[in-house]
Amino acid sequence: MALGTAAVKSYGDFEQLKGGIETLFGAGGATTVEEYADSVGKSVSEVQDEFNMLMEAQTLAMDNAARAYETAGLSANEYMETVTSFAASLKSSTENEVEAAKAADQAVIDMADNANKMGTSMESIQNAYQGFAKQNYTMLDNLKLGYGGTKEEMERLLADAEKIHEETTGEVTHYDINNLSDVYSAIHDVQTELGITGTTHDEAATTISGSVNAMKASWTNLVTGIADDNADFDALIDNFVDSAVTVGENLIPRIEIAIGGIGNLIEKMLPIILDKVPEIIGDILPDLLNSGTNLIISLAEGIQENLPLIAESGGEILSNLIDGIIQLAPSLGTIAFDLVSQLLTGISENSGSVLSSGSELLLEFANGISEKIPDLISMAIGAIVSLALALTEPKTLGNIITAGIQIILSLVE
Repeated sequence: MALGTAAVKSYGDFEQLKGGIETLFGAGGATTVEEYADSVGKSVSEVQDEFNMLMEAQTLAMDNAARAYETAGLSANEYMETVTSFAASLKSSTENEVEAAKAADQAVIDMADNANKMGTSMESIQNAYQGFAKQNYTMLDNLKLGYGGTKEEMERLLADAEKIHEETTGEVTHYDINNLSDVYSAIHDVQTELGITGTTHDEAATTISGSVNAMKASWTNLVTGIADDNADFDALIDNFVDSAVTVGENLIPRIEIAIGGIGNLIEKMLPIILDKVPEIIGDILPDLLNSGTNLIISLAEGIQENLPLIAESGGEILSNLIDGIIQLAPSLGTIAFDLVSQLLTGISENSGSVLSSGSELLLEFANGISEKIPDLISMAIGAIVSLALALTEPKTLGNIITAGIQIILSLVE
């Protein structure tokens, strides 16, 4: 729906602008010599040559508009709007409409080249060219060619252009400030001398921004063609596809280079980062360890205080708790000693309730200590002595004696 609305609007603009081209360069909308003869009140024989010339100029202007996406980075509508803003003045300074269409096309391309090369907005340059059509030169400096915005500076530009033209072509020419075609031609010569001419076309083929502008303009032409029964839709699609392919051809290598650049950046930054890691760790690790130690100590105290309740809740809870401590011991370092030390103290003080949780729990804890935390063996002796003494009580004899022997043997190992 949105595309259809855009197409209708764009085509409406196209019809209006095309009418302007037909009026300024062509036969005023007449499609046959008979129609044109009737419109001017002359016989067919009298207007035949004139009609042919006007249709040639009209066709040339429309063809130039169709390819402006590539030559000037403009859609057909934008091109026609620009041309019609100074076409009337240009016609009076050329031999005929065909020459006017050629001069207008070169002027639009020169505008686009200047915008691309000098970084000036296209609108500012269009305003300058429209001012020249009215013999207003105050915006000559918008072109950034080294000339100020006065009539005298335009005359200096024309004189410089005459020298350039003679040096490059061998032809002596004279540019008249009162002739708009001469003014535009002189600007073209100066821009050619400065290496500005042709940059839009080249950038449309070789640069990302230039090819993207061309693709946008060709897309606008395609949208316009959707609502135009007479449009060469296949050609419009081909133009858009070709311009999109060009964008891809220009963009993909840049992406590859960017990825490679990121890789190089990482490669060069990594040694610096690694060199700074010790410093970073030295700054923040003590605080982290202190925070971690406080957390572990609080956890250990909580376990110690609630050990009887944990034991009463079942051996599985304490078993999982001990297994987690044993697995984390290597990464906790000396903090693990404090944690297990307090846990052992709690077991010693609550040996009776812990023993009632089952011999398998005690055996698992003892094996875990002996296998994974050998450094804690000396710390655990006090707890084991308390446990062994508890085993001598009559209520804990029997199967528990066997468990106690296994604990002692594991610790000896």
